[in-house]
Amino acid sequence: MPNRFSGHSITCFRGERFVFEALDFSVESGEALVLTGPNGSGKSSLIRIMAGLLAEVDGRLEWNGDPVSETPEDHRARLHYVGYQDAIKPVMTVRENLAFWASLRGPLDGVTGALETVGLGRIAEMPAQFLSSGQRRRLSLARIVASTAEVWLLDEPTVGLDRNAVGILETLVADHRAGGGMAVLATHQPIALGGDEHGLDISRFAARRQIFDDAEVSQ
Repeated sequence: MPNRFSGHSITCFRGERFVFEALDFSVESGEALVLTGPNGSGKSSLIRIMAGLLAEVDGRLEWNGDPVSETPEDHRARLHYVGYQDAIKPVMTVRENLAFWASLRGPLDGVTGALETVGLGRIAEMPAQFLSSGQRRRLSLARIVASTAEVWLLDEPTVGLDRNAVGILETLVADHRAGGGMAVLATHQPIALGGDEHGLDISRFAARRQIFDDAEVSQ
């Protein structure tokens, strides 16, 4: 039986405004969900809610029909989140940066292979402060290669990547799906993810209200 990650009637309040409301999504093993919509529509906010980094005002997340809120540690263990800002320590080498993130999830056996996969093997010992913007993004991608997480949450993963690197990302996602994994991506650029990906236009769920009512303020 495939696993199913879903959200029901999700409402997001961020930056002193409601971003979206009554949003539903669903993604199963082997599927990809592509989040679309103009800047400010809430793509990054939704991914952060999925990752448990931002709390929804209303609604719920479910894993196979069970509320994620009841087993938050299990949920964190099954996903890997890569934001659009690179979480890289400049004074550490490329290898040390990846090894740090990989150590949070288990054995370090995959670090060298992950760097080779994204084209950073030859500069593994270079301090990260000397990386170009594209190389920094490749290092972020190496984190998901070294991860065993079932759910990939990728926020603008193609930013700063050249066409060759985008091709590497497309292959990574296709292989992850072929192995039964799930991927959720927010991107402005066309990307081939192995076919049969689903799109979710977040602007369809734009919030009509902009301030809390008295009942919500009192909670």
